[in-house]
This record gives sequence, structure tokens and C-alpha cells, in this order.
Amino acid sequence: MEPAPHVIWNNEAEERAGTPLVVMFHGYGSHEGDLMALSASLPEGLSIASVRAPQRAGAGFQWFPLSSELGFTTDAVVAAAEPVVRWLRDEALQHTHVVLLGFSQGMAIATTVARHAPDLVDAVVGLSGFVVPVADDDAQADFFQDAALREEPLRMFWGRDPDDPVIPPALVDLTAEWVQQHADATKVQYRGIGHGVSPQEIAHVSEYLEALTD
Repeated sequence: MEPAPHVIWNNEAEERAGTPLVVMFHGYGSHEGDLMALSASLPEGLSIASVRAPQRAGAGFQWFPLSSELGFTTDAVVAAAEPVVRWLRDEALQHTHVVLLGFSQGMAIATTVARHAPDLVDAVVGLSGFVVPVADDDAQADFFQDAALREEPLRMFWGRDPDDPVIPPALVDLTAEWVQQHADATKVQYRGIGHGVSPQEIAHVSEYLEALTD
């Protein structure tokens, strides 16, 4: 069994009970402190946990290995998601809501956790990322409870630049198809942000979180 993930918080343990929880998942080659910098722009009263990916990648960390064409295996994705799910099952018990926020590769992990355990997750915020495509005959297909999300769609905010230079168009198209079939999504495009986020996007995310957790 993989050890529990390394997590940093915006508050102390005694302040968390009865609060909405936002769990952040950083992008490839980054670290848990990166997205935590956004916490000051999000609504007050949230408990925010930022999770470090498990594998070293350059000066930072990765959730799963990527090829030069951003190829990856579902085995590696599931191996990264499983410790997060175990940690979240315990952590969620004291919170009123659970929202997963992922940037780039972190969006792949956030949506994977939600697809495996839709009972735990109230919504996902995906920024400049993608959803993991899973074929019906994939050995890990049973990990992804997509049938449940077709019955009760996942609430989701998906923000991106239509000209994102990093995420391949094929992955964007697959993500859009998955979102159409499995999510109740707010989809917003932010031209000119490239593979990043903008103050306008974070303001929209803040509004989304405030409405969701009010």
C-alpha cells in the first residue's frame, strides 16, 4: 500500500471541522506550494489542502510519467489516485463539501479520483488540463465508475485557453466528449492565458466555489 500523500494546509487541524474542503492537485513538474498561492483569492472559510504528487520530475513532481507526446498509462494514473482516495475517505468525514481542483496533469488526477469515488466529491474544478481516456477493455476500466456519473453527472468547472500549447487537441476533444456525457459543467474559455491561469479565471472559480458551498 502506498503511503498517505504529502499535504499542506491553509489552516490548522482544529479549524477544519464543519468547513468545505478544497483539495488541490498541481501540474507536472510543480509542487504543492504552487496552487496554494491561489488560496488568498478564494472564498473565506474554506479548508484548502494542496497535495504533492508522488514522483520526482526535474525540480518538482509528477503524478504519473509522461512521454514526449504526453502519452501515459492508466495503470500509472490509478497508482497515483489510489492513495489520494484512501486519504480523502477519512478526511472528508469532517467537511461539509469536498471539491477537487486540478491544474494540467492535476486535473487528470482530480477527475480520476472523482470518477472512482463520486460519492465523496461534490464538484471538480479543472484548469488547463484533461480527463483520462479509458477504453472499455482497459484492465483498469473498473476503477472508473463512469456509469454512475452518467446517471448523476459530476458538477464541474472547466477553464482553458482554446489555444493551449501544451495539452494535445486530441486529449481536449476526448475530454470534451467525456464532459458532455458525464458532467454538469460550466465551461469557460480564456484566450491568451496559454497553459496557465488568469486573475479573471480565478475570480470565476471563486464565484463557482462560493455558490457551490454557500
